[in-house]
Amino acid sequence: MTRPILEIRDLQKVYDGGFTALHAVSLDIREGEIFALLGPNGAGKTTLIGTICGLVQPSGGRVMVAGHDTATEYRAARRLIGLVPQEVNLEPFEKVINTVRFSRGLFGKPRNEALIEHVLRQLSLWDKRDSQIRALSGGMKRRVLIAKALAHEPRILFLDEPTAGVDVELRRDMWEVVRGLKEDGVTIILTTHYIEEAEAMADRVGVITRGRLMLVEDKTALMTRLGRKELVIELREPLQEVPAALAGHGLEVLGDGRLLFSYDTQAERTGITRLLADVQASGLHLRDVETRTSSLEEIFVGLVTEENRSDEAAAENVEAAP
Repeated sequence: MTRPILEIRDLQKVYDGGFTALHAVSLDIREGEIFALLGPNGAGKTTLIGTICGLVQPSGGRVMVAGHDTATEYRAARRLIGLVPQEVNLEPFEKVINTVRFSRGLFGKPRNEALIEHVLRQLSLWDKRDSQIRALSGGMKRRVLIAKALAHEPRILFLDEPTAGVDVELRRDMWEVVRGLKEDGVTIILTTHYIEEAEAMADRVGVITRGRLMLVEDKTALMTRLGRKELVIELREPLQEVPAALAGHGLEVLGDGRLLFSYDTQAERTGITRLLADVQASGLHLRDVETRTSSLEEIFVGLVTEENRSDEAAAENVEAAP
């Protein structure tokens, strides 16, 4: 079996005041995949990325980048990593091309004008190469951040909220760039508030909350396992309440009078056939039937909500203890 390009073992971060930002996080990232790290604000996403990249000193644990220990072989490990941070922190009076060149030089890479041109063209920045950073739009500045991160040819690219504050068109363009990078063999780890992007882009998904990694799973498998399928039944005559003859099916009446039936796709029987037979037997007349599946966002919200309830219940039990 191929060794993961990034191996994280029992990574911890405890601040001086006693606050624990990371609780023994362990994770393997495969080479060439797009991995989406999801979690609410304050969950530990940025702390985890910062610790891997050497910006935050861990309190315990180990990180290996392509076999290099970030503690004992920091320079070798860091050369393999590109980081696009949330904050746009660029020298406003510097030219775009010089900014990217300088970033490559920081990693001790020899001058390579052909590569710099390729990166700038890939990000639609070539025409802006001689512009000062201050003259660029917010979206273009974010592209410069990506160009800086790619200038030293990393094998792993971290994107921490890369499309925050970027308009829809630029977001779409940026994700086309991400797809191209994956095709070039770059491993991409991203955090995003736009969960539909993770749903469209990611191969695997990790959910972190309160510094704990709740799960890591193939995106498609996760949506199949935890996703809920729904059948929406439209009748000729809208209903105000569920008829007594259909009470045993767990139906819900939507605001427009349609019936909503939730079912498990993994069950041996979904119950749809019996439901439709009972609808017909009750004298109701079907107009239309449609199915829909839970989105990744609905699954994510459900997981985090359940975790918060568990934490609250545990806290109540501690308070109630004698």
